[in-house]
Amino acid sequence: MATTPALQSLPPLHPPFTRSAPIRSLQDVQRLEARPLAEALPVQSTYEIFVNAAAAFGDKTALAFLPTADPAAEPIRWSYAQLLTGIHQTANLLHHLGVGPEDAVAVLLPGCLEYHLALWGGEAAGIVQPLNPMLTDEKIAAMMTLARAKVLIAYGGEGDLGYWSKALRLRALVPTLTTVLRVAPHNESPSAAGPLPAGVLDLATRHQHPSDHLVSGRRIVASDIAAYFHTGGTTGAPKLARHSHGAQVFTAWGSVQMQGIAPGDVGINGYPLFHVAGVLPGSLAALSAGVETIIPTTGLFRNREVIANYWRLVERYRCTYLSAVPTVLAALANVPLDGADISTLRYCRTGAAILAPELAARFERLFGLHIHESLGMTEMAGISTITPPGVNAPAGCVGWRLPYTQLRVVALDAQGNASDKDMPPGQPGMVLFQSPNLFSGFLDAADTAKAFTQDGWLATGDLGFVDEQRRLHLSGRSKDLIIRSGHNIDPKVIEDALGAHPAVQLCAAVGAPDAYAGELPVVYATLVPGAAPVTEAELLAFTAERVDEAVARPRWVQVIETMPVTNVGKIYKPELRQRAACHTVQALVDGVCAEAPGSPRPQVQPEGDNAVRVTVAPGPGAEALAARLRELLAPLPLTVHTTTGPAAGSPTTR
Repeated sequence: MATTPALQSLPPLHPPFTRSAPIRSLQDVQRLEARPLAEALPVQSTYEIFVNAAAAFGDKTALAFLPTADPAAEPIRWSYAQLLTGIHQTANLLHHLGVGPEDAVAVLLPGCLEYHLALWGGEAAGIVQPLNPMLTDEKIAAMMTLARAKVLIAYGGEGDLGYWSKALRLRALVPTLTTVLRVAPHNESPSAAGPLPAGVLDLATRHQHPSDHLVSGRRIVASDIAAYFHTGGTTGAPKLARHSHGAQVFTAWGSVQMQGIAPGDVGINGYPLFHVAGVLPGSLAALSAGVETIIPTTGLFRNREVIANYWRLVERYRCTYLSAVPTVLAALANVPLDGADISTLRYCRTGAAILAPELAARFERLFGLHIHESLGMTEMAGISTITPPGVNAPAGCVGWRLPYTQLRVVALDAQGNASDKDMPPGQPGMVLFQSPNLFSGFLDAADTAKAFTQDGWLATGDLGFVDEQRRLHLSGRSKDLIIRSGHNIDPKVIEDALGAHPAVQLCAAVGAPDAYAGELPVVYATLVPGAAPVTEAELLAFTAERVDEAVARPRWVQVIETMPVTNVGKIYKPELRQRAACHTVQALVDGVCAEAPGSPRPQVQPEGDNAVRVTVAPGPGAEALAARLRELLAPLPLTVHTTTGPAAGSPTTR
């Protein structure tokens, strides 16, 4: 009997992902590994995940979009069946536009339901490329050109980041781009958009395409590339990491095994969906297991109203787990419950940055929630280790490796890179991994070579140790080490000390340039709103008392109004290092100028990643002053450009 084209294109059905048994030890992880991975995880693609989920959960809510942060407002809900319908229609529209398995579909969207059509429909048709809308046009265009993006799916409103204007500008900057698909804002009237330019279509035209199968008849295998995710991008050129379908599927499956999420769970996903944390452990894992995922407005966690109403939203939607980066948790710690019932929360997880012990203690004290940490990275499809529910670990412990993965901690060599010497439990070094969700390399082969050791292990750049239970503990990043006269200072030692002060909300230690020592430890802090007044001198003394090694005690503490963070919410240390460099240069300049009171002070401004510009105002003696400053500043281990003339505007550094 002949089968219909629709049935021919559908993969074989498998059950949705479920946890085999609770994880409470490495032995539990190892028991899962007794079965061959191919038997434990037969699913080949993210497309299969949604076919399986629609068959299992049908009309159950998969996604709920909140138009506003008002807990009383009605959400827009999509069921698992509706989501698969939209994925089919989107993939078929992209196929109609000429997108094939090796073509990239770029995505420039805020938080919205359609993001999931772009992600999973894009992966079913070709290769999806989520983009950080906060990057410059030039950086986005360079990434799209490198990926040879054929279609751009973009938000049709401006929002706070100028989405649509940026999308229209990108049309002229990316030579491979043939079509822009416009996503109408949820509250836009049908006639508001007006006629669209040539080469621009409304994503709503997907409804003209089949909703029950892939017209292409594509059979996706695990090794097919699913996505290009960019790393970094705040400085320099972002790198494009290739994710296979198999890597993303493994991340979803492994996350379910470690966390035990199930159809009864509900979670708010406020991570940006251009980042692996929001897309894979945040979304795909939940959707593979029948979880209801809340999208908290187009602004996600960047929306201050979402933070202000978070506990009421937890109560309204009966959320069972909380997931957010430490900076968001710090903000939530300042939001009182005001009677909100959050008793449904059973699990709180964080990642992306190391959790400060004081924040962990404060969160548990205020809300009764123990924060479980995890480690994830773009190069491992978003997740590497997890501390499971029911396992309370100290701050800095990111849990056990996922099943079927391998973890090593090795000593650093003289250049601060990974050596081949394994460290015993309790001894720190660099963390290395091999795993089924390892990325398929960067688009640039030279970048790929730098990511691995000679014997094929991913060199994460993370520093840490394993304990006697083989749980991983992190202390920081190798690039964040403060090197003072050859002495490696772990900034976490300083941050834990200052973070214990009750007035401190967030803090970050960095190295300030020094002509003699190379770097000196300094630390920046933000204060808890409404905290008792405290001086920088008091904070410095408090920190010094709690840092045992004299060389690691910070030279100064500076209180700042807001901590610079990346678009994902990690503390952005390059900007703090730049501030510290300017602070050092300014102090030396002020010392020279104190000898000539009344003269115009030279302006000190950042200039690029590791450079500072000093501009001396024109006038009598300007050239002599500039020459003196050049001589004084030359020994510093950074580039200082000293010139005379009007001061240039401060360049963009993030």
